[in-house]
Amino acid sequence: MNDPIEAAIFEKLAKADPKNVGGKSIEPSDVAKALQPEQWQRMLPKVRATALGLMRQGKLTITKKGKAVDPNAFKGVIRLRLPTEAETAAALAALPPVEKSDDDFD
Repeated sequence: MNDPIEAAIFEKLAKADPKNVGGKSIEPSDVAKALQPEQWQRMLPKVRATALGLMRQGKLTITKKGKAVDPNAFKGVIRLRLPTEAETAAALAALPPVEKSDDDFD
């Protein structure tokens, strides 16, 4: 994990839910403030974009009013939490299939 935003998101989630029970969420602004306390508003769009990418990979869930949002159509106040097993499976199923290469190394 080389991305500092990604690392900060998972660090904040670990502090919010140390036993990894699930259900605990954080605000994207908390992550932005941790990364750039003086100019956190400038960091907020990058945090939201990173969270969206993580949601599409099945590593994170973006919620609004406690319910998972559609990653293609959401706006407004959101929260971030770790996904349930069902949410991870759904996100991975939505990814395009990986094509096998014709390399001789198989």
